[in-house]
This record gives sequence, C-alpha cells and structure tokens, in this order.
Amino acid sequence: MDAELAALAAAGATALVQQMVTDGWGNVRDRVVVFFSRGRDEEAVQGELEASRADLVAARDADDEEAADDVRASWRVRLRRTLRDDPAAAAELRALLDELTPPATDSATVTVYNTISGGTHHGVIQVGTVHGSTTIGESQRRG
Repeated sequence: MDAELAALAAAGATALVQQMVTDGWGNVRDRVVVFFSRGRDEEAVQGELEASRADLVAARDADDEEAADDVRASWRVRLRRTLRDDPAAAAELRALLDELTPPATDSATVTVYNTISGGTHHGVIQVGTVHGSTTIGESQRRG
C-alpha cells in the first residue's frame, strides 16, 4: 500500500475514534456502516462499531490511553484492508473525512471585538500585526 493510502487510513481511524465519543455518533456510525459493509452484513459492522465504541468509552473512563490506541489501531488496519481491496473506496473515505473534520483554521487569524464607552479615552490602541503605514489621529499635511 502506498504512503498516501496508509496516511488516509490513519486519518480515517483517528477521525472515526474521535467521532465515537461525540453526541453525533449515531449519524456518523450509519455512514461508516455503509462504507465498511459494501453490500455485506450491515448489522455485523454496526455491532463491531458499537463494541469498539464501548471499549473506547471504557478506556477513556479508566484513563487508559493504550486501550484507546488499540481501538484506533484496529480501525486503521481495517481501513487499510478496505482501501487495499477496493481502491475506489479512497475517494469515498476522503469525502467522509471532509465532512467529519472541521476545516483547518489559520491560527494567525483572530477576530477581536472591543467596546469602549463612557468617560474620556486618550490613545486606546489594540493591534495584532500592522502592515504598511498607519496614521493615528489627524494626518499632518506637508505643503
């Protein structure tokens, strides 16, 4: 298996395990069942997912990161097999990951809202990064 598909399987397993402990798990589970069953026994796949979820919840409750890693590893292996057996599944997995993974945010972009009211204020300035020239107050005209 090439490195790109191996990385896709790892990302898929991580996203799957993260979703197992969210409130939206039921909807995600149904999508994942369809992905893994590929026309086979959906109930068996659903049972495996729920068993993994129970193992993961127990591992997290016991603060057992090794057991949580085992759950993730087992789904990574399963994803690798699915991608190996059905190369077309990669596009489907990428689409599913795009839906499950929030878009990356630019950590340098921050929106700040301030309100200054009442009284007299002189020289209140808040900046992150200023590019170019900045004039504060009245500009001086040269004649």
